[in-house]
Amino acid sequence: MPKQVDHRERRETIARALWRVVEQRGVAHLTMREVAQEAGISHGALQHYFASRGAMLSFAMDFAAEQTSLRVGRGLQELGDRPHPRDVLRLMLTETLPLHADARATSRMSAAYVLEALHDEDVHARARDGLLQGRALVEQLIRQAIADGHIPPDRDPATETNLLLALTGFTPLIELDVIDTRDVLTAVDQYLDRLFTGEGQQ
Repeated sequence: MPKQVDHRERRETIARALWRVVEQRGVAHLTMREVAQEAGISHGALQHYFASRGAMLSFAMDFAAEQTSLRVGRGLQELGDRPHPRDVLRLMLTETLPLHADARATSRMSAAYVLEALHDEDVHARARDGLLQGRALVEQLIRQAIADGHIPPDRDPATETNLLLALTGFTPLIELDVIDTRDVLTAVDQYLDRLFTGEGQQ
């Protein structure tokens, strides 16, 4: 009998191959032929799954987001049943920074996706929607932390959300060896300490 192909598994194999091309050779080599070769399939087989470079990128980015969510989920389990919101925000932030191999792969994928989004309206719309959802989640956590008395009530949730997300700007500084990862984590922790200053005081 002919071997049954798991299409989801094949798509994930292609997505990981795309990550490797970006990580090892750079965005300039991110073509469908390069990805097909890295994945060990023919160019025609790749086109069976993805009709365009943009479609392939979008799936790879969705898969990257899933992997990040899984890492955050595992981290939340380790924090226990009722984790402190400071720890949750720290976990979410650090998992978006290239501080270990898996996060580095997804971070570089994100960089390639943003570049593509600047020139492709469909990719731009998907990328923007994803970022808006992520930002809304962070703001919701901060608003709840204010309501629960963990963050001083005079803090503006939208501004604090923007400041927190601005810390993801450490990514190129880490990648280009401008700042040591220990210094990045120190800055993250100092920001969170300031955000949660006066906890319990209403």
